Amino acid sequence: MIEVTNLVKRYGNHTAVDRLSFTVEDGQIYGFLGPNGAGKSTTMNIMTGYIAATEGQVLINGHDILEEPAEAKKCIGYLPELPPLYMDMTVREYLKFVAELKKLPKKEHADHIAEVMETVKITDMADRLIKNLSKGYRQRVGLAQAIIGYPEIIILDEPTVGLDPKQIIEIRDLIRSLGKKHTVILSSHILSEVSAVCDQIMIISKGKLVANDTPEKLSEMASGTTDIHLEIKGDRERVKAAIKSCGFIDYIEVNSYQKDTGCGVYTVHVQENQDIREEIFYKMADIKAPILEMSISRKSLEDVFLELTKDEAVSRSEKKAKRTANGAENETASEDEAGTDETSGDEAGADETSGDKAGTDEAAREEDE
Repeated sequence: MIEVTNLVKRYGNHTAVDRLSFTVEDGQIYGFLGPNGAGKSTTMNIMTGYIAATEGQVLINGHDILEEPAEAKKCIGYLPELPPLYMDMTVREYLKFVAELKKLPKKEHADHIAEVMETVKITDMADRLIKNLSKGYRQRVGLAQAIIGYPEIIILDEPTVGLDPKQIIEIRDLIRSLGKKHTVILSSHILSEVSAVCDQIMIISKGKLVANDTPEKLSEMASGTTDIHLEIKGDRERVKAAIKSCGFIDYIEVNSYQKDTGCGVYTVHVQENQDIREEIFYKMADIKAPILEMSISRKSLEDVFLELTKDEAVSRSEKKAKRTANGAENETASEDEAGTDETSGDEAGADETSGDKAGTDEAAREEDE
C-alpha cells in the first residue's frame, strides 16, 4: 500500500505538486493521468525516493520514503520515462548488475533473471548488446529491471512513449499480466492507454488531484448533455416539432436536410441523465416519419479529462445558455439553405457576435491572449 499525504514540491516560485493526497490499495492497476506539466513525473520521483518533497509524507507499506528509504525502496520497482540502461552491456549482464544492486542472493541470479526475461519476452535477446536493440525491446529491458526481485509495487512512468502501435499493444498486455501479481501504477497522458489497462484512474491537474475513481464512474462526473444522432425521413419542421414535444431537450441541431428526398440528419441535445430515445421513436411513428438511423453519444474518458483539467471552469448554466442561443440560431436558418448543411451550433454562436470587423478581430485577439 502507498499512502501519499499533503505532498508539496516547489521549484522556486513554481509549485509542481500542490497538497496532493491519495492512497494506492494492493492488487490493482492504477492510472496516473494528467496533461504534460501536471506534476505526474515529479510525484512519481518523490514516491520512489529520487527527489525529496518540499512538504508532506509518502509511506510505502508503512515505511517513510525519506526516513526509511532502504526499506521503502525494497517494495518498489520503478521504470522512469527514460529507462536507466547501460548500452554497452548485454541484456543478461545488465539484469545481473541490477540483481546485485538489489542484493538478491547470487545463487538465485541465473534462474531469477531467466524467469524475468521470459516474463517480459526478451529471452531471445539475452546476449545482445542493449545499444543494438529496438526501442520496444529496450523498454522491455527497462521493465525487466523494474521487476527484478519481484517487488510488490511497480511504478511505470510513460511506459509506451515513442513506441509503434504493435509495441504499445505488447507493452499493455505485459502490464496487464504484471497486474495479476503486483500493484501497478501507470503514469500517462495517453487516455486510451489508461482506460485500456487500469482498474482505477487518478487525474492530476496543476499538481492537484482532481479525480480518483474507476473509468466507468469517472464518465458520470462530466457535466453536460447526452447527444442523440438521428437520420429521419419527413418534413423538417414537423420532425423538429415532434422531437421538441418529448421534453428534456436543450436544443436541436439540423446538420443537413435534403429537400428532394425529405431526409434530414439531426443532433438532439438532451438534458443530463435523460434518455428519450423510446419516446422519439413513438413520436416519429405518430407523424409517419421513419427513423433511418439513431445513435447516442456517451461521454468518454477524453470528455472527463478535458472537463477536469481545463484552465477555466465554465458553469453548466453558461454552457446551457450558449447551447440555447446556438439552437435558436439554427432554427432561423432559411428554407433556401435547406438543401445544404446548416450552420453548426458553434458557428452560429460565432456569427451572432455583433460589431464591426475590427471589433471582432480585437475580441478574438484578446481571447487568444
